Amino acid sequence: MNIKSIASASCLLLLAVGVATAQSAAPVVSPTTVGSVAAQMALARQIVLHGSPQGAHACATCHGVEGQGQIKAAFPHLAGLPKPYLVRQLQHFDVLARDNPSMQAIAHKLTSDQIDALATYFSRQVPPPIMPPATPPPPLGTELALQGRDAVPACITCHGPGGRGLGGALSAAFPPIAGQPAVYIERQLRAWKQGQRPPGPDGLMGAIAKHLSAADIGAVSLYFAAQPTLVTASTTEAKP
Repeated sequence: MNIKSIASASCLLLLAVGVATAQSAAPVVSPTTVGSVAAQMALARQIVLHGSPQGAHACATCHGVEGQGQIKAAFPHLAGLPKPYLVRQLQHFDVLARDNPSMQAIAHKLTSDQIDALATYFSRQVPPPIMPPATPPPPLGTELALQGRDAVPACITCHGPGGRGLGGALSAAFPPIAGQPAVYIERQLRAWKQGQRPPGPDGLMGAIAKHLSAADIGAVSLYFAAQPTLVTASTTEAKP
């Protein structure tokens, strides 16, 4: 079985698990849950603005108060990203599984409760609007994103149409990537190619990145950077 087949099978299996889980357990919102979310939002906002008592830097310095990121500086937006994904990435930084000295130092100075609170906070923010590029993305990027090539599956197989994610059980492993800075996407693909970031389910991203040339990485990064973000109901809820 080649990488394209593995990627498709993995996504379909995880999606089926997510649908079954959602159907078997409808969420119950209680006053305690609501109060807990409000407390998490308050805790997270303190860390976002001022840093943590343990010495983690304020998130707003690089990612903005509402997680809008900084395109020119290649700091990714966190707003509207799935909570499970944000938790997993901070955990990876904490144990040095994902390479980024600045984020490793920050994550190491956060407790599990603070990580959970920050993930709740940023997942409930509205993603930034993406301005259409002056020139369309290169055809090579469009081809890789929508169709794939040889051993490289189409990116939308796991990241969803337009790179806006598939949600549910897939969100921790296959997040939305639409509208992220092109330089940031490039860096992540190079990190997977060089083994500096956990490769995900079945080692997919590591295996895929190894089949991408520098031109491939640049082109597909420009494609997804130009895609509009998706505003979901969870990101437009009133904030406490």
